[in-house]
Amino acid sequence: MTQKTILNDAHRALGAKMVDFGGWDMPIHYGSQIDEHHQVRRDAGMFDVSHMTVVDLRGANVRAFLRRLLANSVDKLQKPGKALYTCMLNEAGGVIDDLIVYFLSEDFFRLVVNAATREKDLAWIGAQAAAFDVEVRERAELAMIAVQGPNARAKAIGLLSADTALAAGKVGKFAAVEATLRDGTPLFVARTGYTCEDGFEIIVAEDRAVALWQALLDAGVKPAGLGARDTLRLEAGMNLYGQDMDETVTPYEAGLAWTVALDADAQGAPRAFVGRGVLEAQAAACAPRQMIGLVMDEKGVLRHGQRVICDRGDGEILSGTFSPTLGKAIAFARVPAGDPGSVRVDIRGKEIPVRPAKFPFVRDGVALVPAA
Repeated sequence: MTQKTILNDAHRALGAKMVDFGGWDMPIHYGSQIDEHHQVRRDAGMFDVSHMTVVDLRGANVRAFLRRLLANSVDKLQKPGKALYTCMLNEAGGVIDDLIVYFLSEDFFRLVVNAATREKDLAWIGAQAAAFDVEVRERAELAMIAVQGPNARAKAIGLLSADTALAAGKVGKFAAVEATLRDGTPLFVARTGYTCEDGFEIIVAEDRAVALWQALLDAGVKPAGLGARDTLRLEAGMNLYGQDMDETVTPYEAGLAWTVALDADAQGAPRAFVGRGVLEAQAAACAPRQMIGLVMDEKGVLRHGQRVICDRGDGEILSGTFSPTLGKAIAFARVPAGDPGSVRVDIRGKEIPVRPAKFPFVRDGVALVPAA
């Protein structure tokens, strides 16, 4: 059965075109995906991300558990409210899921994981937690709204009560605070997102989500659907789980080497996280594959599954789209490791030249791709 977020009726009232997304009935756009994309880059837009899964971890051994569970090091989190992006790996080093972990206290951490991987994530986390006596609690009664764009923070902060507006306004990037709306509604406000724009991801009780959505609308924040969210995240150089990475792909093969911490524990021994052995071997000898960014200066669109021809061998397009900000096609591709040399993409039997490019392609509304 298709699931619905608490905001489903609100989307339909705004004329959203709804689609099935991983078993959820979600808005793809509200009239124009391009307009929604530009709205986020230029002003402020919001996304219903209530299908995401919030998991609270409690217990005296939570930090030790997360040292084992995650490829990045939670020891980087020392100040309550700070957040960390990381991958959760299997024994072969493949990505079970990517997630954000928030440090709230020594016995309380919060995870936000992907919707499509909810069941396997909860099963894996629960199995791994058993040895550490950690309580794993899914917070299905919570909803989440992402408010993104250069004016997003100011518009969201304007809705908060005076005693919490200052705290929310000062929260640094990749950190979170508790706040309240003017009517007293409690919020968990994180300065995170999936667009390479400033903004917040706001967690709120389901029974207050519709009121928060309406308050944001009244403040001039316009709704955006999954279509714009996808073009924004690809411009931002952010992976989509299941398309750019999965359990057969390591972080080194997914452009996520920066999320791997091959650190030591308090006794100086290598931190024994799941999948470490495979990652150590790839770090020493180089992973066999790499993910690169591509830009196509000719007309056309790069799409998932297209063959990529490099000097070092063939690869394939992972995520591809037309970039509204750049006005041309961009993509992620997985290709053999090393300098790819000249790169072409097979589009309907014709080899079209493309340029390798570093990602993100766009940050804070500014194009980072050099001209051809």
